[in-house]
Amino acid sequence: MEPEAPVPTADLGFAKLDLDRAPRTGDPEVVFGAGKTPDQVVSILRKLHQAHPDRAVLATRLTPEAMARVRADLPAASVDEGARCATLGTPPSPVGTVAVVSAGTSDAPVAREAALTATVHGTGVRLVQDVGVAGLHRLLAVRDSLAAADCLVVVAGMEGALPSVVGGLVGVPIVAVPTSVGYGASFGGLAALLAMLNSCAPGVSVVNIDNGYGAGVFAARVARRAHAHPRREPPEERDG
Repeated sequence: MEPEAPVPTADLGFAKLDLDRAPRTGDPEVVFGAGKTPDQVVSILRKLHQAHPDRAVLATRLTPEAMARVRADLPAASVDEGARCATLGTPPSPVGTVAVVSAGTSDAPVAREAALTATVHGTGVRLVQDVGVAGLHRLLAVRDSLAAADCLVVVAGMEGALPSVVGGLVGVPIVAVPTSVGYGASFGGLAALLAMLNSCAPGVSVVNIDNGYGAGVFAARVARRAHAHPRREPPEERDG
């Protein structure tokens, strides 16, 4: 038997990059910037872009210092300060639509991280902001728009009620994102996380606290798969 070919990686000394992830999963590796130096973020972004020149690569959770270094060393990169992210390269042509829904302005950084992630992972994105349950008329006003999406990312802190309400209004797959926004008894987002896990509405999945990236990937894959193959009509039933 011939030995299996080694899985392609790039050893930068401080990191071993998975260059085979895009062929395996459809999406290249992403840089999680927290805990990395600005030099490390730039080095990884540059190497990932060299390995995937045909599409954008993404770095998340960047410090102000890392964003400044990306701007200086990678002038072709796009830095989104609101999302605390940077991209290098051109996003794929969008397939399907994800609507990212946030309860309040304080949830915006996580919502924007989710929206940018979904864009980089190949789907169209619609951002719906500040429609929390304290003013339900705002949510009802955009119901038709939410129902038209292939997947929803619903971002909320405080008591985390918004995904359950949205799940009772539309039949679209929902990924709920609890945020660490709230007063003391929210326990840094734990209250919202538990509320979302206990949602009475069906069709709601939940990611970890402040995990806009994970929600964006999930939603983009749902949207892409929804348009990957033509829908088949069920076979006709015959008597006898």
